[in-house]
Amino acid sequence: MTQAAAAKADNGALPGWDLSDLYPAPDSDALKHDLTEAAQAAKALHQEFAGRVADLDGAALGGLVARYETIRETLARLTSYAYLVYCTAMDDAETAQFFQTVREETTATESRLLFLTLELNRIDDDALAEKLDAPALARYAPWVRDVRTFRPYQLSDEVERLLHEKQVAGRAAWMRLFDETMAGLRFSVGGESLGSADALNLLLDKDGEVRKEAAKAIGSVLGENVRTFALITNTLAKDKEIEDQWRGFARPISARNLGNRVEDEVVDALIAAVEAAAPRLAHRYYALKARWMGTDRLDYWDRSAPLPEDDDRTIGWEEASATVLAAYAAFSPALADIGRRFFDNDWIDVPVRHGKSPGAFAHPTVPGAHPYLLLNYQGKARDVMVLAHELGHGIHQVLAGGQGLLMAETPLTLAETASVFGEQLTFRALLDGESDPVRRRVMLAGKVEDMLNTVVRQVAFCAFERRVHEERRSGELTPDRLSEHWLAVQSESLGPALRFHDEYRYYWTYIPHFIHAPFYVYAYAFGECLVNALYAVYRAEPAGFEEKYIEMLRAGGSLRHRELLAPFGLDASDPAFWSLGLDVIAGFVDELEATL
Repeated sequence: MTQAAAAKADNGALPGWDLSDLYPAPDSDALKHDLTEAAQAAKALHQEFAGRVADLDGAALGGLVARYETIRETLARLTSYAYLVYCTAMDDAETAQFFQTVREETTATESRLLFLTLELNRIDDDALAEKLDAPALARYAPWVRDVRTFRPYQLSDEVERLLHEKQVAGRAAWMRLFDETMAGLRFSVGGESLGSADALNLLLDKDGEVRKEAAKAIGSVLGENVRTFALITNTLAKDKEIEDQWRGFARPISARNLGNRVEDEVVDALIAAVEAAAPRLAHRYYALKARWMGTDRLDYWDRSAPLPEDDDRTIGWEEASATVLAAYAAFSPALADIGRRFFDNDWIDVPVRHGKSPGAFAHPTVPGAHPYLLLNYQGKARDVMVLAHELGHGIHQVLAGGQGLLMAETPLTLAETASVFGEQLTFRALLDGESDPVRRRVMLAGKVEDMLNTVVRQVAFCAFERRVHEERRSGELTPDRLSEHWLAVQSESLGPALRFHDEYRYYWTYIPHFIHAPFYVYAYAFGECLVNALYAVYRAEPAGFEEKYIEMLRAGGSLRHRELLAPFGLDASDPAFWSLGLDVIAGFVDELEATL
């Protein structure tokens, strides 16, 4: 039996999710009914109110927004269901067709609803302030505030509608091409034909020859497909450039920052702090790991290798679930109770399967239902941390659901808070329960590597995106040029202790965030540094922290980062704030150095 097969056997039967809380089946009458009803409701709303929004008083406008929210929730339920069905069978033509059909129909319906936000942004500030005195509209004040942040970048109604309707045949279609191409790739390792999730998992294998073979196979297959991935990347970068120029965004990253409700200068300060800290964090740690593994430099396939003292045992799903829930319960029984519902009600899809989306995510669906988690669990210690991470997202989404659909979504910069905090709780619980000094050292090293992946590596991803999007404005980038940028930022961020072989130049092609959400990646670093600071507050003054933390999660997108962090005495706009989080990582590296 191969190691991959043995690991799956050790994990036992892994659960899949039950999507019937959304719809019974793709061809169900309930789904067809909702598609029709939402289209009719949107048409009626458009006929009744389009061109009249500014004339409504506050009470009437509040009623309009409430009806709009109801229709949007139905559409979100439909698209969530179609996407989740698709994510477990991306290589199935009928499933892909179903997903595309739902997306096209919901996009057409959403187009009829655009008038509300467009007309809302044309209302004078003073007139809108008067309308917001009405309780019916005041309920949606945070949503109105966020809609109006895009006011300076809004185009004509016709152009906005065109951009919206063309997504299904433009940006979304290129994303689908990427997803289905990745899902269809096969990597030959050890006589097995593996999907990307299984192949990438072998980079964590105890056997260096297995890691090398997997790494070479991954690089070879990605290289064979690099022209397709380069075409997708160039096309989406050009698409973004065109829209950014029409809207008037100064820099490629500016639209993401606005959507995250965080100022450009705050993000710039974060990125500058992480890049400046890379030598004392990543460069120093990987030099330390190289010595630990008896060499001067690490081949790139050894960057995430288990340390020599690591027993690299397979952690079964039941043990992983119990470990994570116990860590949450030790901090907050209330959060653990919410988390337990994901396991008791089949809200998690766990096993690796051909055609399934690689990686992991938490999908909020709609407040009227509940989130779902997707994992590709293979029994590694890092898989346990991924479970803790995604469960944190799910719990956050449950709590924020009380805000209603329009205000439940948290900006990306804060959306990673609960997930990374969940990882921190799980790690600390495991570390506190371990008395063996060797095992503690291995655990601490694993945590440092996770932090470096979350902070330094994600900011390096952002640097890659900045280079690509800025250069794309002068013309298309060849596959070789894209790969040159990738190798440059990897070398700069990870340091001289890493040796990058030629096939590693193609590893940029499998990162889905570059395709699905340009400049998303810095949110991970934002979240890690923020959580390190939050956790320090918790350790220093635990009394009352749980209540404030839960209230922060309940707020969803109704408050900005300054308002959310103020109760903890933290301010992300202070450049010194980022040093707090980065110093925690540096302290862990100091501790590891002292043990050798």
